[in-house]
Amino acid sequence: MYGLAQGQIRGAVKDASTKEVLPGVTVTLKGSTTKSQTNAEGKFVVNAQEGQVLVFTFIGYSDREVTIGTGKDLDVRLEPAFNALEELVVVGYGSQRRSDITGSVASVPKERLSKIPVNNVMQAIQGAVANVNISQASSVPGDAPSALIRGRNSFSAGTGPYIVVDGIPLSKTDGSVNDINPNDIESVEILKDPSAVAIYGVNGSNGVILITTKRGTTGKPTIRYSGYGGVEEAAHILEPVSGEELLERYAEYARITNTSLYNGGPVRNEFEWDNYQNGTTTDWLDAVMQTGVIQNHNIGLSGGSENARYFISTDYLNQKGIIKGYNYKRYSFRANTDFNTTKYLTVGTSAFIVAHDRDGGRANLMQAAAMSPYARMYNDNGTLTQFPMYSEQLWSNPLLPTTLDPERREFNVSLNGYAEADFGNIWAPLAGLKYKFNGGYSFIPKRTNEYEGESVYNFAGLGRITNRESQTYTIENILTYAKDFGLHRIDFTGLYAAKSKYYQEAIATGEVFPNDALGWGNLGGASTQKVSSFADLYRSVSQMARVNYGYDSRYMLTLTVRRDAASIFGDNHKYGTFPSAAVAWNIHNESFMANTKDVVSNLKWRISYGVSGNEGIGIYDALFLMNSNPLAMNGLSNAAIRYRVRMGNADLRWEKTAGFNTGVDFGFWNNRITGTVDFYKTRTQDMLLSQNLPRLTGFQNVFTNLGKLENAGIDVMLNTKNMSKENFTWSTTFVFAHNKNKIVDIYGDGKDDLGNRWFIGQPVGVIFDYTKVGIWQEDEIDAGVHKGWDEQAEAGAVKLADLSGDGIINNDDRSILGQTAPKWTGGITNTFTYKAFSLNIFINTVQGAMRNNAQIGGASDEMGRRSTPAELGYWTRENQSNEWRSLSNRSNIYGYAFPSNASFTRLKDVTFSYNLPQSAAGRIGVGGVTLYASGRNLYTWTNWLGWDPEARDVPRGNTVDGVNDQLNYPMVRTYVFGLNLTF
Repeated sequence: MYGLAQGQIRGAVKDASTKEVLPGVTVTLKGSTTKSQTNAEGKFVVNAQEGQVLVFTFIGYSDREVTIGTGKDLDVRLEPAFNALEELVVVGYGSQRRSDITGSVASVPKERLSKIPVNNVMQAIQGAVANVNISQASSVPGDAPSALIRGRNSFSAGTGPYIVVDGIPLSKTDGSVNDINPNDIESVEILKDPSAVAIYGVNGSNGVILITTKRGTTGKPTIRYSGYGGVEEAAHILEPVSGEELLERYAEYARITNTSLYNGGPVRNEFEWDNYQNGTTTDWLDAVMQTGVIQNHNIGLSGGSENARYFISTDYLNQKGIIKGYNYKRYSFRANTDFNTTKYLTVGTSAFIVAHDRDGGRANLMQAAAMSPYARMYNDNGTLTQFPMYSEQLWSNPLLPTTLDPERREFNVSLNGYAEADFGNIWAPLAGLKYKFNGGYSFIPKRTNEYEGESVYNFAGLGRITNRESQTYTIENILTYAKDFGLHRIDFTGLYAAKSKYYQEAIATGEVFPNDALGWGNLGGASTQKVSSFADLYRSVSQMARVNYGYDSRYMLTLTVRRDAASIFGDNHKYGTFPSAAVAWNIHNESFMANTKDVVSNLKWRISYGVSGNEGIGIYDALFLMNSNPLAMNGLSNAAIRYRVRMGNADLRWEKTAGFNTGVDFGFWNNRITGTVDFYKTRTQDMLLSQNLPRLTGFQNVFTNLGKLENAGIDVMLNTKNMSKENFTWSTTFVFAHNKNKIVDIYGDGKDDLGNRWFIGQPVGVIFDYTKVGIWQEDEIDAGVHKGWDEQAEAGAVKLADLSGDGIINNDDRSILGQTAPKWTGGITNTFTYKAFSLNIFINTVQGAMRNNAQIGGASDEMGRRSTPAELGYWTRENQSNEWRSLSNRSNIYGYAFPSNASFTRLKDVTFSYNLPQSAAGRIGVGGVTLYASGRNLYTWTNWLGWDPEARDVPRGNTVDGVNDQLNYPMVRTYVFGLNLTF
């Protein structure tokens, strides 16, 4: 049989409905101990003879017996079992059968991980799991999305989820989800409720994301190649005005401000004059934008024997952004191994190395969008102008940064290993008792080298070298015991862990160089030199115990307690204790449900309560720190030591989030309809806040535990198999989430914090502003309508409501207009298969969010000077607009920020694939072939005026959340074609 040894049978195993291959299926020769297992491609080889019977078993599927025939390989199809919830799910420090889970644990659909070409795993999660809000605020190549699970649980401490990869934390190591190659990921579980996250104690208050990477399987070596390539473009172009429209704007601005134009008009500036005279215009957006190109290549090798298994992969990602100079390359290597060294000891590794390259000078999109089409790009000698609209010096040439060549490099070297002892294989009475040691080390260096010289009109020269690195050690000792006693099942998990992270940085700067020849390579040659450095050390220890009890697969109980201590907190409160309890009832297993099994496949009720924590503040924020500054005294320079402005607090302790969750898991008509509904409510107290202090104390502020915050909401996930024929299937996944965030207390005095926009009874993030009711018109001003309302109003100015009724517009007229977080989110995925073809369509929606619109509000008094996007109009005497203000720099003197509805619905992903039949693949010498085409961010329905309601948009000269206006970048639309090969 195709070169097989005498007495060997081979074949492949697939899901009967989806036609997906099934790795890990156990193949047993009936009546014997002869066994085999399918590899990553669902293939197997077993010692057997014609006429004998093979038994195929796999978690979540019904067993199947097949009699061996003659003449060809076996093609085995397994049907999903009645109780498909017997699959194992990673829950932290181990795994459980899904039917035994008592908490809210969501799994990312396998097809999102295997069929959607993404740069990082967060893009695969987006919209696919209820109440996990993935925000792609930046499409800058190499930037990772942010995640928020079940709303915001803190004022100022960290709000992102805790991410664990193969049992070793990725969070708090300075690592990123961009470090994990999506092709290496086997599964992703998200822990959401207090019971599920309490096992991670102080790290659990914002939810936990557990990522499990692929591992080797028994069988011959299998080589898998996955690659795709494609193009990117701006999902939406915020078009500037035309040359003629800009001249009209100039004329109106000159009229309304009573200023003159250059040479009598019609342009404003000297550099615009020649181009206007010659009829020459420049499309500045086109000048800084380009067609983006993306490619990814991944090669994986897996296989092994009964006692040694391996998975090795290497990956290369290259992305040229749609804005010139925004380039990103990622190189990664992973080695996962498992060795059965003895019958009782297994050791292995989960190690990876990744390098990120973000080199290059980057064009400035915001500067380009502001340019006049008559602006001058080049000087007479061919160099770029410094100020294309000179003598206007507000806007510099957006291409100037592309003449620079900075280096931005980052690496992650993570060497993780484990050793697990099964005491039951040493002494039979100890069956079920295991000990596992996890050890992890990560080294993350980052380097940025920069030099600015004559090419950007810095004739003195400025060089800077920034080196940052962190080293993190993690040690975990895990003891588990699992035992069935008749109808009783019990398992115990105990943990003792320790972690240490050391961070350091050094920055060297040089100014005034003799020339630009050596750049940052010779900072010592600068006339002025400056060096600074910083370091900190974090340490923690943790103990945890968890007990799971189940009776007759009907009643389940989970009790967990974790105790954490960290160097980050005051001497009086190093330790925090975080308990939780949860129960579940598999109602469908009750005898009184026996007559409903044809209808009710699964029905489980869950309820849980627990406490988790948050430590998201600076390493030394609880301590009294001192600064050393030079002090001139008696003609000498002396070191002066003084306290910093922040007071220490020996009583500072953890934030604590206590929460309740109840949910129902259901399945009907042989799981043709399945789903989950969860309701939750949490309260965070002892929140970490920086409180201002009276000056007489000698300090400005202190970190203390104040305030209370509540979250409540609902998660819904529904899966339906709408049609299942021999050659055609159609399935749908629907997710819905609603979250309500509310501040209960801030400083203990029942008062709001106006400066931070924190209001009791309202969400943490709100829009607090005036209410716009229109635009002041000339006839209203002439009639004196503005008297006793807004004495400073002029025609064309924003008309704001006098909510206080005191006859003036002031701070008392501001109110809460909306919230920055969405009120609800949803997603729907439809998957169609026809024979070897598959079509996957995913749509997600974000509703009820509001943002200040930087495109409108940021224009301010620049409206008459820049090529404001054409979508943004302006008031004139002729059009008497009641929506758009005039070009006067007094048209918005109160600083109204123009908050706008940021809701949207997006056609997120469409993927069409074709699986080459096994017979055809065999003829060309490969194990499997999949071809696909995929589009991402294909269309967005929104009323937002701007590049995108989700994209970052920082006003000129500002910095928001550490990001400056130079990193504004539009949302991108991606088209890729891919190929998956298996050998």
